[in-house]
Amino acid sequence: MKKISILSLHLGYGGIEKSIVSLANELCKKYDVEIAVCYNLYDKSVFDLDKRIKINYLNSKDIIPNHKELREALHSYNIFKIVKQSIYASRVLRARKRSVCHYIKNCCSDVIISTRDIFNFWTGKYAKDGIYKIAWEHNHFHGNLKYAKKIVNSVSNMDTLVLVTNELNDFYSKELENSKCSTICIPNCIESIPKEVSDLKEKRFISVGRLSPEKGYIDLLKVFQLFLKDNPKWVLDIIGDGSEADSLKEFISNNHLEDNVTLHGFQGKDYIDKIMKKSSIYLMTSHTESFGIVLIEAMSYGIPCIAMDSAEGARDIIQDGENGYLIKDRNYGAMVQKMEKLTKDYELRIKMGKNARESITKYTSDIIGEKWIDLIEKSDANER
Repeated sequence: MKKISILSLHLGYGGIEKSIVSLANELCKKYDVEIAVCYNLYDKSVFDLDKRIKINYLNSKDIIPNHKELREALHSYNIFKIVKQSIYASRVLRARKRSVCHYIKNCCSDVIISTRDIFNFWTGKYAKDGIYKIAWEHNHFHGNLKYAKKIVNSVSNMDTLVLVTNELNDFYSKELENSKCSTICIPNCIESIPKEVSDLKEKRFISVGRLSPEKGYIDLLKVFQLFLKDNPKWVLDIIGDGSEADSLKEFISNNHLEDNVTLHGFQGKDYIDKIMKKSSIYLMTSHTESFGIVLIEAMSYGIPCIAMDSAEGARDIIQDGENGYLIKDRNYGAMVQKMEKLTKDYELRIKMGKNARESITKYTSDIIGEKWIDLIEKSDANER
């Protein structure tokens, strides 16, 4: 049985981490799977892991990032706190490099899957001969060619770069055409399609994600505020937490949206599923989105989606006018028009929701898992 090692920064909350767990759960049906975790943030993975998967924490629990504390120190202009947090941050980074590189150098797995650009560099440099080295890129460079160049450089000694959308695969395949590193598009997956769907009858929008600037939640509130002028009975549920939570609360309070907008904070799968089944339309206003697995999750409940097309991953998932709508140029007015079109036409919601549910069957874990298995089986030295 082949052994697969997956390098993970942590197993806490996050889209990358959720994708890692989903992949590991599928691969452990055929292979011996180990996840090498840099930071031990929680007692166990926040996402359900198959018991067959081995978790190898590379650092003790006192080695964790201090991003929040360092930001607060910088904002306070307190020299003592800045120095203290900076020294600790340096200690964490040194521990990260030391522990991950030690693991890679001593790894005897058949395949290493790297999930961060810095892990790509270290895997390409330190992995033993004969190990098949896969880089798995989840982020969209969103016009940032400096970031894209960093990814290209990081995979120079890797065997394959896995991209989550066709658009990214087309871009990086050209950038790497003279490299030994090949590229392949394998989307992220949904572990299961629920048996029950939303009846799409409630006057309820939903959006799920990290409350950070790139997700565009302030824009979502502004769009929803415009929509409410002629549609005061609809409500918006936002599920998630992050650095912009306080800004969103302030916006809601200042604009008297408390009766129509609910910030649920971070919630587990069962809670999200419950709200999904009550929702009629999913909204996404991300400035950038590599894939958009939340769109697939919403569609699995038969919910049509409306997304800004700046969320690049949405363009692979939403067929405009079929299972949802894509909004060009982050146009608030155009988004409000599509929201009104769907809210006023129940039969259209039902039709689009049905199309949405049918369109995401290609993203189930068994189908996506087979794509990964095909890649791994081709990793034998005599097939390269």
